[in-house]
Amino acid sequence: MTKDVLVSISGMHMGIVSTQPDEEDEPIEVVTPASYYCRNGKHYIIYDEVLEGMAGTVKNKIKITGDTSMEIMKSGETGTHMVFEKNKKNVTLYQTPAGQMAVGISTSEITIDEDADQLKVMVDYKLDVNYEPLSECSM
Repeated sequence: MTKDVLVSISGMHMGIVSTQPDEEDEPIEVVTPASYYCRNGKHYIIYDEVLEGMAGTVKNKIKITGDTSMEIMKSGETGTHMVFEKNKKNVTLYQTPAGQMAVGISTSEITIDEDADQLKVMVDYKLDVNYEPLSECSM
């Protein structure tokens, strides 16, 4: 059975590597309506994302498996399949309107708490783009 839910995603990109030495940490927050269902012990959250300054949307699907793994799949104006697994590095291709890039995700911590009416996931990871370190992240 599919339920209508509200998804709240907040995160922080810390220590962003850039040519601007005074650049600060970059907070990110998204609150949007979504659809939720659970099938074969896996949780799925599906929502559309509107991109700032661009036409079109990105369809997002989050898949949470047990207490060890989370995947984010994006399709539309951008496309990727990011996998977060504790103590593992996963590399994926991220397709954007400007071109494709390799994104590495090294997850150091993942915590998944499930209540009767809430699913809470916390992930700490390092992000690299085209095999160059970019930032440490918390979501």
